[in-house]
Amino acid sequence: MKQLQSKWNNRRHPKPERKALEAFCRRAAELSGLPDDDWELELLFTNDRSMAGYNMEIVGHQGTTDVITLSWFDDSEGLFPGDPELLLIVNPDAAAREGAERQDSSYSYEMALYIVHGMLHAAGEDDLEDEKRLSMRAAEKRVLAALAKYFSFEELFPEKNK
Repeated sequence: MKQLQSKWNNRRHPKPERKALEAFCRRAAELSGLPDDDWELELLFTNDRSMAGYNMEIVGHQGTTDVITLSWFDDSEGLFPGDPELLLIVNPDAAAREGAERQDSSYSYEMALYIVHGMLHAAGEDDLEDEKRLSMRAAEKRVLAALAKYFSFEELFPEKNK
C-alpha cells in the first residue's frame, strides 16, 4: 500500500489518529493478502443515514450496513491518477451497535473487523455462500489475532468522543 486517504464523517465517534490508522491498514493489507506494490486505499467513515444511501446506490440493498468494499485491483488501468484501487466505506454507528450487542465484541473490535473484512473481500474472499463464509470467518480471525499482537484496537478506535 502506497498511500492512505481517509475521511471521517461521523460526529458520534472519535476519529482515529492518522499515523496509527495508516500503520494498522498497512499491516492489515499485508496480512489479508493484498498486493504489496503501489496502490492507494481510501477509507470513508460515515454514519447510518449516509451508509443507507451508499448501500442502496452501490449494492442495491435497503437499510444501513457495516462496510462496503469497492475494489479496482482487477481494473486499475481505468483509474485516474490519485484514484484509490480500494475504497472501504465503514460505518462506526454499526460498530457501536454490534459491539454493544455481542458479548464477545466491542466498538473497537468491530471497527478493526470491518476494515479487515473489506480488505479480505478485495483479496478475493467471499461470504455469500456457507462454505466460503466459513473460510472468510477463519481468515478474519487469523488476521485480527495477528493485528492484536501489534495494535491496541481500543487505542486506535476509542469508544467515546472526549
